[in-house]
Amino acid sequence: MKKSVGTALRIPYGYLPKLWGINRSTYRPFRTIASQNMSGTKRPGDGLGPKAGGKRWKRNKTAQEAKSSLRSTGSHEEILLEDVKFLLGKSQESGSSHPQPQSAVPEQFSQVELSISMLASTGDGLAVSQDGTRVYVVPFTVPGDTVIAKIVKSFSSYSMTDLIEVKEPSNERSDDLIFCKYFGRCSGCQFQMLSEEFQLQHKKNVIAKAMQNFSNMDPSLIPPIGEVMPSPLLRGYRTKLTPHFDGPRRGGFKEGAPIPDIGFQLKGRSFVLDIEDCPIGTDAVRGGFRSQRDYVKDNLQTFKRGATLLLRESTERIFSSAANDEEDPARAYTEIKTCITDSKALVTEWVGESKFASPAGSFFQNNNSILEKFTAFVQEQLVIPRLPGQDPSESYLIDAYCGSGLFSICCGHGFKGILGVDISPQSIESAKKNAIENGIHNARFITGNAEAIFADVEFPPEYTSMVIDPPRKGCDELFLSQLLQLGPKRLVYISCNVHTMARDIGWLVQQDLGKDYNIDKIGGFDFFPQTHHVEGYAVLSKNG
Repeated sequence: MKKSVGTALRIPYGYLPKLWGINRSTYRPFRTIASQNMSGTKRPGDGLGPKAGGKRWKRNKTAQEAKSSLRSTGSHEEILLEDVKFLLGKSQESGSSHPQPQSAVPEQFSQVELSISMLASTGDGLAVSQDGTRVYVVPFTVPGDTVIAKIVKSFSSYSMTDLIEVKEPSNERSDDLIFCKYFGRCSGCQFQMLSEEFQLQHKKNVIAKAMQNFSNMDPSLIPPIGEVMPSPLLRGYRTKLTPHFDGPRRGGFKEGAPIPDIGFQLKGRSFVLDIEDCPIGTDAVRGGFRSQRDYVKDNLQTFKRGATLLLRESTERIFSSAANDEEDPARAYTEIKTCITDSKALVTEWVGESKFASPAGSFFQNNNSILEKFTAFVQEQLVIPRLPGQDPSESYLIDAYCGSGLFSICCGHGFKGILGVDISPQSIESAKKNAIENGIHNARFITGNAEAIFADVEFPPEYTSMVIDPPRKGCDELFLSQLLQLGPKRLVYISCNVHTMARDIGWLVQQDLGKDYNIDKIGGFDFFPQTHHVEGYAVLSKNG
């Protein structure tokens, strides 16, 4: 008897072979990769949830804005659909000149053999049906793979599937690279079977497609996409993870209740995959993960329902008498790293020689290994080119969405004045303290109102640079309109969602006040190796 999708999603993963009517002993999901991995993503998100601090600039929409809410949201589904449309169009071009009728929707839980054609921006492999009218979305696959997949859910033009077996691996696939036993089941990582070079090139293509599909711009206005800067660490880089577990809807855990699965979401399912270790995390975070699992097991009855666990690395530097040794400053201190699990406790991060303290539950970039190189690049882009005779010291920096002050402090050297703006009072308080701690005395931090975020800015726009680093949803039109009214000479947009970045940049340069802006550079940083996420940047400068 067939089961419904809803029923399937609520049963244990190990029961699926029986549900699908196949022998469990021959069931080998992800045949060549089943023995490996997992991880979190980034603020896409701080484990597997949304960007912490994502409520910044949140406000009620005006009636006019509500009517114009057809702007792209950069959602997973929207991004995937663009790739589906592209692949179907390409298939039609290479086939008959006459459009093919839509094929019948494949039967749920049926199996199909597929050849993977491309890698979607969402990190899944895509294959086209033989008649060219349907796309199959197959996780953990590589272009060139021939696979057996099982239909899970179908939509009008595409079907979501589970990978059952890789029959013939692509030349691009290297399963020897896989380093986590949960890979192929956990939703955190998608690319452990791919080389670093392939991942970087794919992420560069993702940025290019985002600009093409979401910016609504003439392609001639888009500069060539720059190379994606690699991460120094390909594993053991995440300084924050948030595993979770489910619990009873009411009444809490009873005495003798079984220990729930603790980990991250199973790929393509709504329940949690039990995970004992995540090698994407730093050593401190991995140790904290094991300790927190034990804590939940020993104290299960104290939880009224399921919970999300916080694992955040904190770094203390112990300086030695060699602190004045300028020849080798790295020997001047040792680092002690611990895992903080209390969201209100202060954690310390170091970016080069800059020290940051903030509550463990607040947002901070989660790949510390790349931050020094990243902030140095941003600082370089914020410099306004000057003509001979112009005073270079007459320069100002606005740090919108400033958080705890990362860009104000790491990129603020050489500016006559700095203004950090954020809607979170807690973030502003952290930024003020961090600026003092790092000897930044020309910075002012204010809690901005979303309706008039730049009301207190008195910097001359022709000498002002601005860096903005919004949450995944990007900026709303009210914020962008105020930015154009201010008219800073130099703008550096940083984004964990290159699709909303493309949307916002395209909107900016097509407004009357934005037509004087040129897009100088677009590219990315690989903040999250082994995942489909890429940190994007766009650099704009104003003529005149």
